[in-house]
Amino acid sequence: MAPRVLLVRHGDEPADDRVVTWLAANGFEAVTRKPVAGDRLNDVGEVAASVIYGGLFDVFETAKYPFLLEEDRWIAQCLEKGIPLLGICQGCQQLAYHLGAWAGAPEREYFEFGYYPVEPSEEAGEFLQAPLVVTQAHYHTFDLPAGAVRLAGNSEYPNQAFRYGENVFGFQFHAEVTPAGFRRWQDSKAHVYGRPGVQDMQTQNRLMAAHDAAQARWFNGFLDSFLGQAA
Repeated sequence: MAPRVLLVRHGDEPADDRVVTWLAANGFEAVTRKPVAGDRLNDVGEVAASVIYGGLFDVFETAKYPFLLEEDRWIAQCLEKGIPLLGICQGCQQLAYHLGAWAGAPEREYFEFGYYPVEPSEEAGEFLQAPLVVTQAHYHTFDLPAGAVRLAGNSEYPNQAFRYGENVFGFQFHAEVTPAGFRRWQDSKAHVYGRPGVQDMQTQNRLMAAHDAAQARWFNGFLDSFLGQAA
């Protein structure tokens, strides 16, 4: 029986990202749930790992968005049972918030929407050995949770990746997104062009062509380690 990985999503985008591609190529079963649409997470049975994707929801608005409480319970369950867990963008902020850290919009408005460099921290080790240009689409951030190890950052957003324990990771960036996925974002997020920090479309396309292949290699290597051990 193929090991199952629970994918927690917050929208209706096609499931064509690099996590899904890696799972299919390596004999895993991807199980998708959307608590935002009323799905429950406690009925999926045994899973080898889980990924919480990004979204448009403020992670602290649990009264406004009660489904976030369902996802918070899932995070607690993963931590309790030692289930490998990756949070991406909103999912990363949810992890940090669950672990007691602040998450939200910084005082100075600055959007990362496009392709931006992140640099390894002193503690990054084999996780990231050199600066990497990655896909970004956010203007919220988070404080590093107590007990977490900061792995990557940049000048505008020092906390771009962290590890908690041995098998829980949070990424503020979107290394999972393919060029096709990012082009969909260029259409759906057209209203943010011109905001502080946002790259124009020409710059985004140029940086995508120059850096996406390296990003894909790095992320697939991360998944080899993160999900390969889960198997």
